[in-house]
Amino acid sequence: MSDVLVQGGAGIFLAAVAVVLAWRLGLGLSKELAVAAIRAVVQLTVVGAVIVVIFEVPALAFAFVAVMLTTAAFTAGRRIKRLPNARVGAFTAIAIPALLATGFLLGVGAFDVTPRAAVPTAGILIGGAMAATSLTGRRLTEELDAAHAEIEARLCLGDSAREALRPSIRRAIHTALTPAIDQTRSVGLVTLPGAFVGLLLGGAKPEEAASTQLVVLLSLLAVELAAAALLAEFVQRAAIAPGERVRRLSA
Repeated sequence: MSDVLVQGGAGIFLAAVAVVLAWRLGLGLSKELAVAAIRAVVQLTVVGAVIVVIFEVPALAFAFVAVMLTTAAFTAGRRIKRLPNARVGAFTAIAIPALLATGFLLGVGAFDVTPRAAVPTAGILIGGAMAATSLTGRRLTEELDAAHAEIEARLCLGDSAREALRPSIRRAIHTALTPAIDQTRSVGLVTLPGAFVGLLLGGAKPEEAASTQLVVLLSLLAVELAAAALLAEFVQRAAIAPGERVRRLSA
């Protein structure tokens, strides 16, 4: 219990440092940082208790994953409000790649088919897909404004609407995938990811921790790319108007 209190206290202290620093720099992020920290404390406390129940009643794992997906779609949808039916698009872009990848990893035996293995795996992949969806959606909707002249020029030169949007889509997906690519490139040299550290702290052998972290990182590359591509498709369908015109999405 003492370790838990020390860890919790240290985390809260550093979160408070972030809030104060954001306030001092006038970034307008202090409230958002504070709310995020408080929510993390409450949510992880509750989730910890729920996970104990799920381990005893495996059928509840499906409901828990559904809650994670719904929350991820709600969070990503808030970031891309300009996209019509943003939460539906976000849910689809997150759920399809994350669940397919989780099913594949469990099916080939990379992880045991148990709530103890399946729920954390699904959670990590859902989180990665959520981040890629949010970044792609925000960048691409902004591109419809910033690159509007470029898009119109391509249309005037005879490109189809999809061809005219292709450079903007590439830029948006590149932005969304950069964090995952950088993390994968630098793993072990610059960063030690959470799954790896957690397994080591839990007593796993270094090679077992490294193997588990590796499959998670490589899976995230595929999941985040698929999520970004699916979200980009939703944006394209919303932006392309009849007559091969490209419209801006209203705020």
